[in-house]
Amino acid sequence: MAKIRELWEKQTVQKLFLCFWMYAVLGWCYEVFLEVVVYRWGFTNRGEMFGPYCPIYGVGALLFLLSFGWLMKKKDVKWLNIVKPLLIFLGCMAVATAVELAATYILEYTKGSWPWQTYSRYKYNFQARIALSTSVRFGLGGLLFMYIVQPLFDRLLSRPKPKTINIIAIIVLIIVVTDFIITKVTGYTPVLAGT
Repeated sequence: MAKIRELWEKQTVQKLFLCFWMYAVLGWCYEVFLEVVVYRWGFTNRGEMFGPYCPIYGVGALLFLLSFGWLMKKKDVKWLNIVKPLLIFLGCMAVATAVELAATYILEYTKGSWPWQTYSRYKYNFQARIALSTSVRFGLGGLLFMYIVQPLFDRLLSRPKPKTINIIAIIVLIIVVTDFIITKVTGYTPVLAGT
């Protein structure tokens, strides 16, 4: 309990919560970009709720931070600095692929399907749940995340006062909980893209 209180006082919990939702929104934007610009399928809401977020990206981002944050902080071992990008790439690729695979089983169990069944069209895929080309993109995205985006978010989240961070976190929580309730009450389910 003391450890949780310490994390709360250092704003770690609040910042991780905000990072989760920032990455969920960025993930939604990425999905919509692929759908509209790259694949030219037209727009559909790529999230599991009404709002513009894909929580699976938040899960992946937090797992990247928890799995590889310590590695990013290690700067005193010269040989490690040389191979670190490759380790981050492979690690993010493996973690994100495992998250995506687990998410398909969870979504299939809870909703009857998952929104990215179009992986059946990819040359190297497993049951249309995961695909090699997307796993490679996850690794590249992990590099971008760990070396550029997360340091930017860290700087952004270090500027506001602790009280402001708490208020922002509460507002985001209220928005997400409200969206979750509305989604459940209305029975909203996403339309599968490209089908």
